Amino acid sequence: MKIVMITETFLPSTDGVVTRLKEAIKYLRKQNHEVVVIAPDLGVYQYEGAIVEGVKATTMPFYRYRPFALPQRKVKEILQKHNPDLVHVVNPALVGATGVYYAEKLGYPLLASYHTHVPKYLDFYKIYKPLKPIFWSYFRKLHNKASLNLCTSEAIQKELVAKDFFNVHVWKRGVDIEKYHPSKYSEAMRERLSNGQKDKKLLLFVGRLAIEKEIHKLKPLLEQRDDVCLAIVGDGPAGEELKRVFKGTNTLFTGFFHGEELAEAFASADALVFPSVTETLGLVILESMASGLPVIAAKSGPTMEQIEDGKTGLLFENENTQSIVDAVDQLGNPETFKQLKENAREEAEKFSWTRPSQQLLDFYQQTLQLNDVEIIAMDKSV
Repeated sequence: MKIVMITETFLPSTDGVVTRLKEAIKYLRKQNHEVVVIAPDLGVYQYEGAIVEGVKATTMPFYRYRPFALPQRKVKEILQKHNPDLVHVVNPALVGATGVYYAEKLGYPLLASYHTHVPKYLDFYKIYKPLKPIFWSYFRKLHNKASLNLCTSEAIQKELVAKDFFNVHVWKRGVDIEKYHPSKYSEAMRERLSNGQKDKKLLLFVGRLAIEKEIHKLKPLLEQRDDVCLAIVGDGPAGEELKRVFKGTNTLFTGFFHGEELAEAFASADALVFPSVTETLGLVILESMASGLPVIAAKSGPTMEQIEDGKTGLLFENENTQSIVDAVDQLGNPETFKQLKENAREEAEKFSWTRPSQQLLDFYQQTLQLNDVEIIAMDKSV
């Protein structure tokens, strides 16, 4: 099978979407399927035997953190050049919208996947919030041109179905349980992340620094507890503002970590903090658990699907500072802390990337079958 994936983000960017696509591509290539990726041109033109076709990327005035590929006719030329059996548009919004349009126009079977909860993000940007219904309508229109749609959690599946998205399925989560492992603990990394205060409780945040991640909600905890320090790993449009917000607290901003450095960071902290309620999943949760690192997360549909409160992690109520403080307090009990770490790792071991990658291949087969059924039905009606 020849598959063209059209994505708004790919290497060298680092996020949950890119991680999932990398694992899927590796699996598909091992099964001898051809894969072509159409993505913003950021200098990567091959991955694990898959061709990466870069399209012109532009820095947007409202989001200067990274470039995006706008809708463009070149997508049509690439599709015609490779003539795939199936097109998978990942997070259709800009260049992905072009992918949806040309896949339909050229008659290629189309599958789409929903990874970024953009309409929900608008709640955090007052100037754009009134546009929320328009955004929902836009994304629904794009996704409903696909024969089959994927999302990454049951909670988001329910929300999309309620918004009249068509034929929505859950693409299961996975984690590299060898890369992320408790054995990656590093005394030097702990010293670095804690800014030399390695005997304090070391909390870790990993992700894009943006308003909707609600990282600012961790500040009251640091103001109340002088035995806690926070390491914020990542970067993004709210980076400078967050540095001002956390000034004077035991907080270290590291910028991005990759590879072994990131694995060491997970394994060397005491807990991952996950304050966002806008995520469609949050792969860092499973990466943390695989590292034997308990997760302290704000309650939301996707976090409650992944974390059993008091067993594999700790959940707190969004907007409730005392709830976060109480969760951190539980880490002070050595037996509780030890059990949380062991349970987290044990849970993560159930989720290798093989199953979701095989599942994606099954979804591709279903998409082809759905299109065959439609063609037969059309033939009969003639």
